[in-house]
Amino acid sequence: MRPFEYYSPRTLSEACNLLAEGEPDSKILAGGTDVLVEMRKSSAWSSKAIVDITRIPSLRGIGESGDWIIIKPLTTHTEVLHSDLVRTHAPLLQTAVSTIGSPQIRNRGTVGGNIMNAAACADTVPPLIALDAEIMLKSTSGERVIALSEFFVKPYVTVARRDEILVEVRFPKLPANARSSFVKLGRRNALSIARLSVAAVVCKDEAGVVTDARIVPGAAFPRWQRVPEAEKLLIGQKPSKELLVEGGKKVSEVMISFTGRRWSTEYKEPVIAVLVRRALEACE
Repeated sequence: MRPFEYYSPRTLSEACNLLAEGEPDSKILAGGTDVLVEMRKSSAWSSKAIVDITRIPSLRGIGESGDWIIIKPLTTHTEVLHSDLVRTHAPLLQTAVSTIGSPQIRNRGTVGGNIMNAAACADTVPPLIALDAEIMLKSTSGERVIALSEFFVKPYVTVARRDEILVEVRFPKLPANARSSFVKLGRRNALSIARLSVAAVVCKDEAGVVTDARIVPGAAFPRWQRVPEAEKLLIGQKPSKELLVEGGKKVSEVMISFTGRRWSTEYKEPVIAVLVRRALEACE
């Protein structure tokens, strides 16, 4: 491991100042489940400073404000898993965090870290986009709010500036007529990194007609996004087995239109269609 400077600010303003005035390639340490692994890969690690934000109490916790759920970035996956607020108003997010790593990883890994690392397999990102989440970034220059769906450029690259800290993740509570789900496919049943995943939200009226649909695949597109072409197939219809199969096939078609055909397409093309169908069936 290469030598580096270590800073442990106690306030958010102190952390922002360190990022603004310190080494240009400083890295933020939250749970450390990704950063510490990268640090040990000496050939890939170039940062000369670590800013450890874990001692800033204002960056931890889950709360609500009116119709919004607010999750602070240092909140661990385990805390999300045991949150009554999340269970009531965003159950698909709770399902997603339950699939992350092991209990030890969930105890250390944070929601903010999962977002900022921007790995294609990040399990919290598809459900958060399906929840219409937005994030707040803070620096010495001020604050800005960005829709999570607009935050990612490509895997491991975001629109965040080097001096910005993620300080809040928030999303509207799901309406009473909403059903949601998250399905994930990995190489094994535990400690698995997602090869493909799908987050879905479906709202229906009293007659059983779909009034809103949100479908967000994970590890399928160059960047996370909803699939409006498939969502439109569902809206205004009563779900049927045939309709859900059609929705899955549409997601597969759209995926290929973005990625083109490559060595993994033969596998991903039918699998993502099935995962979408299963996710939509779970919303019934």
